[in-house]
Amino acid sequence: MADQKQVLVADDEPNLRRVLEAQLRRDGYEVHAVADGEAALATLAEHHIDVIITDLRMPKLDGMELLKSVTKSHPDVPVIMITAHGTVDTAVEALKLGAFDYVTKPFDRTELKNVIEKATRTRDLASQAVTVAPEREEDDSRGRFNIIGTSELMQTIYDIISKVANTPSTVLVTGDSGTGKELIARALHEHGGRSNEPFIKVNCAAIPPDLIESELFGYEKGAFTGAVTSKPGRFELAHGGTLFLDEIGEIPISMQVKLLRAIQEQEFERVGGIKTTQVDVRLVAATNRDLKADIAEGRFREDLFYRLNVVHMRLPPLRERTGDIPLLLEYFLGRFNTRLSRNIEGFSEEARRVLLTYQWPGNIRELENVVERCMLFCDGTQVELEHLPPEVAGVDGGTGRISDPAVDAAAAVDAAGPEAGLKDVVREATARLERELIQRALDRTGGNVTHAARLLKISRKSLQTKMKELDLRD
Repeated sequence: MADQKQVLVADDEPNLRRVLEAQLRRDGYEVHAVADGEAALATLAEHHIDVIITDLRMPKLDGMELLKSVTKSHPDVPVIMITAHGTVDTAVEALKLGAFDYVTKPFDRTELKNVIEKATRTRDLASQAVTVAPEREEDDSRGRFNIIGTSELMQTIYDIISKVANTPSTVLVTGDSGTGKELIARALHEHGGRSNEPFIKVNCAAIPPDLIESELFGYEKGAFTGAVTSKPGRFELAHGGTLFLDEIGEIPISMQVKLLRAIQEQEFERVGGIKTTQVDVRLVAATNRDLKADIAEGRFREDLFYRLNVVHMRLPPLRERTGDIPLLLEYFLGRFNTRLSRNIEGFSEEARRVLLTYQWPGNIRELENVVERCMLFCDGTQVELEHLPPEVAGVDGGTGRISDPAVDAAAAVDAAGPEAGLKDVVREATARLERELIQRALDRTGGNVTHAARLLKISRKSLQTKMKELDLRD
C-alpha cells in the first residue's frame, strides 16, 4: 500500500498556513493545517502524522506546550519549530527539550524542504529503533535502567552502565538493528551526573553527506545558499550534556577527521565561521556496522574508531536472549491493549511456542510490530497461531515451514489464471493480502476510514485509493 507522508502544520497565521500547505503539497506530502496547538493534538490523535511543523506562539496551546505533549505521547514524531528572529533563543531551548529542528521567518523554501526530508528520513529510520521501558524502573524483576530484560547477557550490560554512567568516557554501542541501542545511550545519560542537561541525538544515516558538518557544528549566516541566519550545531546544543550519534558508521570519511578533533579537543568552528567554540560534551556513538571491516576497506578512520571505542558495549540480538521474550510480550501486550483499546489476555500455547523459537532478524522492533499486528486482527481474548504473520507462523523451530504460505501461493496461482506469469501471481497474492488487512482494519474501526488508515499507518487518501482498486466499499 502506498504510504504518502503526512505533515501536520500548526500556525495561527492563515496566510502562512496556506503558503506552507501549498509548498508541502507540491513536494508530495499530505497536509493537515490547523490554527492552534489544541487542534494539532486532536489531529495527531486521528491521523498517522509523520512530521509536525508548529509556530512557537499560538493561542490556546503554544508551540512549546505542544512540543512537550508530543514528546510525551508520540516521541517518535519529529517536531519542527517555526520562529521569528527574536525568538531564536527559545527555539534553541526547544531543541534541547526534544524538538527536531527549527526554521526562522521568513524561511527559505530550500532550507525548509531539506529539514522536512531529513525529519521524514529520521522517522523512517527510527522505526528500526526500540523504546521498551518498564512502567516502574525499580521493578528489577523486569529489568533495570528503564530497559526490559533479565537474561545473563543483559545483566552484563547493566553492570557496564552502572560503572560508566557517571563518567565522561566515550561509549561505543554496537548491535543489530532493532536491539535498542538508543535505550543504552539514554540510560547512560539519565543515570549519570549530566541527567539534568540536554540529551541530543543525531541519526547520521538520515543526513545527506554534504549537510553533516553544518548539522554537527552549526553554521554562520551566509555560509551557503539558504543560510539566512546563524544556527548552532548539535555539539553546541549538547553542551554540558550528552550527544548521541546513532549510525556513526554512515559519516563520510571526509568528515571523520573533523569529528575526531571535536571529540578530542572539545572544540570546533561553525561552517563559514572563524571563532572557535569550546564545549563540554559526553559522547555516545552507536552502529550496526562492523567498523573494523570498514577500517580495513578504507571507509572508517582507525584513529576515530579507537577514540570512540573507549568503552565498548555489544547489545545482543533477541535470538541470543530468548529468555527475555516472555517479559517483552507481557510489556507489549499491556502497551497495545491501551493504545488499541483492546482487552487481549495473552497468547495461546502454540502461538507462544512459535514466538519463542522464531529467529527474530528484526529483533525487538520486529517483535513489537508482530504483537501490534496480532492484537489488531485478534477477534477474541487470546492471540492464536492464525493471527501471527506468515513469515513468523511459517517457521517451525527455525528449521522448516508449515503449509499456510504454500496454500496462499496456490490460491494466488488459481486466481491469476493458468496463463499467468510470476508477476501476475505476486500481484494477485499482494492484492489478496491487502484486501484482508484493509477489511480487518475497517471491521476493527466500525467502517471508519480515517481510523482504519491510522491503524494501517497510511494516509486516508492512500487508503481510499486502495479501497477503490480492490473494490472495497468506501
